[in-house]
Amino acid sequence: MTVRRRPALPRGPWLVVGLARSGLAAAHALRARGEEVVAVDARALPAERSAELRSAGVAVHAPADGLGQLPGVRAVCKSPGVPRQAPVIAGALQRGLPLLGELELGWRLLDNEFIAVTGTNGKTTTTQLLGHVHRVAARPVAVAGNVGIAVSSLAGSPAGDATVVVEASSFQLEDADAFAPECAVLLNLEADHLDRHGSLEAYRAAKLRIFARQGNDDVAVAPDDLGVQDLGGCARRVLFGRAPEAELAEREGVLWWADEPLLRVAELALRGAHNVQNAMAAAAAALARGIEPDAVREGLRTFPGVEHRLEEVARCDGVLYVNDSKATNVASTLVALRSFDVPVHLILGGQGKGQDFGPLRAPVARRAAGVHLIGQDAPALAVALRDAGVPVHQDGDLDRALAAARQAARPGEVVLLSPACASFDQFADFEDRGRRFKELVVAGR
Repeated sequence: MTVRRRPALPRGPWLVVGLARSGLAAAHALRARGEEVVAVDARALPAERSAELRSAGVAVHAPADGLGQLPGVRAVCKSPGVPRQAPVIAGALQRGLPLLGELELGWRLLDNEFIAVTGTNGKTTTTQLLGHVHRVAARPVAVAGNVGIAVSSLAGSPAGDATVVVEASSFQLEDADAFAPECAVLLNLEADHLDRHGSLEAYRAAKLRIFARQGNDDVAVAPDDLGVQDLGGCARRVLFGRAPEAELAEREGVLWWADEPLLRVAELALRGAHNVQNAMAAAAAALARGIEPDAVREGLRTFPGVEHRLEEVARCDGVLYVNDSKATNVASTLVALRSFDVPVHLILGGQGKGQDFGPLRAPVARRAAGVHLIGQDAPALAVALRDAGVPVHQDGDLDRALAAARQAARPGEVVLLSPACASFDQFADFEDRGRRFKELVVAGR
């Protein structure tokens, strides 16, 4: 296969804005190709991170808003966590400076074939599942993006024939310019990140940029019930779902590919109807790209799942403890609740990202034995759930919430951390929150 020629990168000096994982990788990648790099962050950096960048020849300004550095640069790379409304980004656009997101930068630095996966929920699981399927098929692969390592950190490292499977968030895709993966996968679209994008329409538009620059030789994978008539781009459409036109279809408990049975749904290693959808999307992408059906079957049967996604931590005194810390929006928590047919003691809360919590009320009434609220938006959740008919406790933090849920749970029931909120009010990120939950579960065994 011939990989699409990448557009040339602008010559520096470069300004890198935001120095978390993605910005750090971008700064190092630009220095490795000989560019002059200035890097800024609105917050003070850990001493070791500043030292690492300076030792690589990067001029570091932190804390700084970056406005003072704009006159001396010719191009800007921003981390996905930096909004386009930030003064330094607005200033760069006003000056007409080239602006690239870190995903776009990494893609332009690599000559590898790309599979990009986006959607409101299921991105990480599907991305990792595609990596697993490639490994089962003995195909070289590198997994990166919004999960694990930043794409630009792969520059110079993967073998030329390795496929890069990348999880792409709406924050990354809103900065996509020429980005055109050979295979693009959209899993679903629900309301999320409205505090960042401002509206569901803007959020949807960011997601659909994954298809915008694809050509006739590319593959666009999407659910048959998405409700979007025109995905954009020119790629071959491959649908998954239950509609007659779906190439990867579920019929009567069996997954079918091009009118041939692939495997029974019961053979999938992952729990829940949502993971059937994730498996269908991954299988459609892999099969459309020519991976052998036997390897796809084996990959779907053996994939162990992903940390912090309905992760079964332990069973103590007959109670199952499940870490779903990655559930940072309402839609994801609804999926988690549907995965259990026994009473659930649900831990909710954090930063709500401007969501409507009302859709939680009816599922909580059906599935939950009790709700334990933590974090910044606990009061809003309490209001949304006040008529759910189940006990709702404002416990404040995770330690107290888990202790209370543990005391209330009975054998055969589930204690589920599925917060429906971001974690940044009390934790470094959702991984930090999930690790703390697991530590507390194990400590209380």
